[in-house]
Amino acid sequence: MTPAIEAKNLTKAFRQTGGLPWKRREPKRAVDDVSLRVERGSVVAVLGPNGSGKSSLVRIFSTLLVPDAGWARVFGHDVVRQPGAVRRHLNRVSVEASFFKEMSPWENMLYAARLYGDVSGRLRPRVEELLDSLGLQRDALDRPMKQLSRGQQQKVAIARSFLTSPSLLLMDEPTTGLDPRSKREVQHVLRELRGREDVTVLLCTHDLEEAEELADRVMILDQGRVLADAPPDQLKAGGRTLEDVFFALSGKEYEAEPEEVPA
Repeated sequence: MTPAIEAKNLTKAFRQTGGLPWKRREPKRAVDDVSLRVERGSVVAVLGPNGSGKSSLVRIFSTLLVPDAGWARVFGHDVVRQPGAVRRHLNRVSVEASFFKEMSPWENMLYAARLYGDVSGRLRPRVEELLDSLGLQRDALDRPMKQLSRGQQQKVAIARSFLTSPSLLLMDEPTTGLDPRSKREVQHVLRELRGREDVTVLLCTHDLEEAEELADRVMILDQGRVLADAPPDQLKAGGRTLEDVFFALSGKEYEAEPEEVPA
């Protein structure tokens, strides 16, 4: 069976800023010779600190970023040569989700659904059900997005991605900015979605517990390179934690790194 995602030797470099203006700095490889295979119906967590290349990887798979070398396919479609076919299979949740801020969550959801061709009469009940499951109050549904908190906006972004029933869900730091209770609600909905529908999830996160809780397989990424790729229990064999594994493989503590700037 064709995998949900397949990639070989993916590489993407980013320009480094700062330093002396007359001194040329070599581009930093945000994605450095990455190969992977994600089977249909699985949940794979890409775990790494900020700046490890997780978001760059997601942007390549979602056709928003063109790799410098290597190739990637989504359900057999090449992300560079067949971007339209790729986009029909996926939806993406980003920590930097964008909305029409003057419009309400309901209006933003309605707009997204119509883009995907959903004009059914049951859309409003479906939206309410999704937002209820994520713990968003009903009275927020018709208020302008700009009046909602960061956590409330992120819940709307997650609900919007679930609304279109994608075959592949790319989640880039989906619970960043959420309080612990909201995180648990999102994780619960993700488990329900997986059990109810044939969906594959690529979850990029720096949250060790989230990766361990949700994923069938964990890929540890640092400085654009894959350090490990295995089920969580296998990585933690011998009583180790995922943080122990990261330290053993990278030789450094699990901490944030500077942001990347595209070349």
